[in-house]
Amino acid sequence: MARKSKSNLSELYLEENKDQIYENALAEIQSFELPLGTTLRSVYDDQPNAHQKFMEKLDACIRNHDREIEKMCNFHHQGFVDAITELLKVRADAEKLKVQVTDTNRRLQDAGKEVIAQTEEIIRCRVQQRNITTVVEKLQLCLPVLEMYSKLKEQMSVKRYYSALKTMEQLENLYLPRVSQYRFCQIMIENLPKLREEIKEISMSDLKDFLESIRKHSDRIGETAMKQAQQQKTFSTALQKQNNVNYGRNMHLGRNRILESKNEITLKRTFEDEDEHEEEVLTAQDLVDFSPVYRCLHIYSVLGDGEIFENYYRKQRRKQARLVLQPQSSMHETVEGYRRYFSQIVGFFVVEDHILHVTQGLVTRTYTDELWNMALSKIIAVLRTHSSYCNDPDLVLELKNLIVVFADTLQGYGFPVNRLFDLLFEIRDQYNETLLKKWSGLFRDIFEADNYSPIPVANEEEYRIVISKFPFQDPELDKQSFPKKLPMSQSVPQIYMQVKEFIYASLKFSESLHRSSTEIDDMLRKSTNLLLTRTLSSCLQNLIKKPHIGLTELVQIIINTTHLEQACKYLEDFISNITNISQLTVHTARLYGLSTFKDARHAAEGEIYTKLNQKIDEFIQIADYDWTMSESDGRASGYLMDLINFLRSTFQVFTHLPGKVAQTACMSACQHLSMSLMQMLLDSELKQISMGAIQQFNLDVIQCELFASSEPVPGFQGDTLQLAFIDLRQLLDLFMVWDWSTYLADYGQATSKYLRVNPSTALTLLEKMKDSSKKNNIFAQFRKNDRDKQKLIETVVKQLRSLVNGMSQHT
Repeated sequence: MARKSKSNLSELYLEENKDQIYENALAEIQSFELPLGTTLRSVYDDQPNAHQKFMEKLDACIRNHDREIEKMCNFHHQGFVDAITELLKVRADAEKLKVQVTDTNRRLQDAGKEVIAQTEEIIRCRVQQRNITTVVEKLQLCLPVLEMYSKLKEQMSVKRYYSALKTMEQLENLYLPRVSQYRFCQIMIENLPKLREEIKEISMSDLKDFLESIRKHSDRIGETAMKQAQQQKTFSTALQKQNNVNYGRNMHLGRNRILESKNEITLKRTFEDEDEHEEEVLTAQDLVDFSPVYRCLHIYSVLGDGEIFENYYRKQRRKQARLVLQPQSSMHETVEGYRRYFSQIVGFFVVEDHILHVTQGLVTRTYTDELWNMALSKIIAVLRTHSSYCNDPDLVLELKNLIVVFADTLQGYGFPVNRLFDLLFEIRDQYNETLLKKWSGLFRDIFEADNYSPIPVANEEEYRIVISKFPFQDPELDKQSFPKKLPMSQSVPQIYMQVKEFIYASLKFSESLHRSSTEIDDMLRKSTNLLLTRTLSSCLQNLIKKPHIGLTELVQIIINTTHLEQACKYLEDFISNITNISQLTVHTARLYGLSTFKDARHAAEGEIYTKLNQKIDEFIQIADYDWTMSESDGRASGYLMDLINFLRSTFQVFTHLPGKVAQTACMSACQHLSMSLMQMLLDSELKQISMGAIQQFNLDVIQCELFASSEPVPGFQGDTLQLAFIDLRQLLDLFMVWDWSTYLADYGQATSKYLRVNPSTALTLLEKMKDSSKKNNIFAQFRKNDRDKQKLIETVVKQLRSLVNGMSQHT
């Protein structure tokens, strides 16, 4: 029972819980706040038949609500009925009120029609007034915009692009934002970038025209700048001279007053000329309108593209620089070619310097220095190449002057030009080479035109003319009366004058090189030394070697070189005077003319000896001895007498030569004559010699000895000249006297009578005489008188051969 009662209680408890769940679900459904899905799911997910039970609960709940509604309606029904009754009573009064209101409204409408019309008119006027006010306000905002835009168009039409950009900037920043809602403003806003691009294109086009213009006008700009620099230099030089004159006035007031007055007049004229030139000379700004580049720079700066413009400008100018630096192939042919080349370069850098100083940032000093260094390297390379083609010293000098003006001009604009002056020293060497070539031709012409005879002077005037050209001094000659002859030929003063002209020409190149007087003096002396030691020396050597130059001409050349050598000290004084550098200065170079003329003189002396020997050989070649004659003619040979007469007359010409030269020439001729006669006796082609031929040969040698003893050239001591024939004399005496015993006995002794007779020479000649005796019986008388003499000859031959063999073994 107990368990059954417990189970009944638990079932009852579960039943109560289910009812409570259904109640809660109904409450949730009625609340309309919570979602029904969860509630309904909780009902249907429960035990089976829960749906039926829930529907029963729901029906019970509905019935409860219907009973409550019915109670509510029953409670208010009487009030509703009463309200309907009251409303029916009021309906009649409402009809009357409606009629009255309608009538009142009609009358009111009729009375208010005029007021309404006036009111509407007032409203319309007020709207118009408001609209007009609005329009005026908007027009006041739009009119400045339109005025500015009109101003912009006008500025564009008159090419005031920088002002147009400023106007656009005001439009964009100040005016257009106020009226941006209007369509015309939108059109303006869309057009402004196009206008900016148009301005950029137009300004860039103007810049290109400007670049083309300055490219065309660069040479004229450069020519103008170089002319101004040259005038400034001339002015400074004249001013310096004036200062020197003023200084000199204090030192030599009385003596130099007239000269100073002339200098002042000259200086005044120079200044007046400079003023006239300054009025005529145009500046770079006068020749080229720089406004396009300024305008373009401002425009691009305003547009924020300043860097793009700078890069474009510099790139284009670099291209133009390369074109300017490219010379014409024929530039070296004329000075105008160089002048045009320099003018274009100067014009280019004058423009760049102007742009540098009048703009900010477009061209910088670093950029111009870089451009100049590039250009300078190219210029130096071009000048090196083209100047090497110049063979005319005048053209090289003109080139030097142009380079100096070119360098001075650019230096005035702040560009470094030291490398150009270094280049001038290279060109100076080339200039000296061209001068040397030119003077080589001048010297050759002078030597070819010279007659190589002393200069005749008929009177004092002619004498002074010669002295004015050449520093000649001879007290003995001054004592002689006119007419008289100067020892040198006409080429000497001409050569001296040409050397001075060369010094002047060399000095012209040294001017304006910004070098000290000491350096200029050193350059002049070096170039003069080259002229003397190389050019003049070569011309003299070639002259001496020419076949048409005879002994007389060689003698005159020796005399000429002697006087030119003496004049070298005057050339040194001449250089010192024009450079104002004393010769006592430690670093002063000396002229090498002394060695030049000494070498030429030695060459001429050697040529004299050679030509004398050649002449002697010519006479020897016409000798015609009968080597088999039985006895001599009793007189000397004709060719030899002619030779001696020739030598005698030749040595008379040598009277003007230095004593040693004449003596050496005479000794050389006698020695050569002696050697030639000896070779004639010992000629291998000569097989036989008779005693008669020996006697005839002896007569010729006697004439030679007589000539030597007659002292053809003064200054020989005793019989010095006769010693040239001593070998022949002793040999001939040996055979003429037939003194073999003495020769053989005394051979090898210093006191031997026939010391100069060589055994081989004696043997050769004796064998020729021996061969001759076999044919002509020249020794028949000896055999008849004394047959032992033949044996003696054989013995002598054997002894001579033994001596010769002994000498060869000893050797």
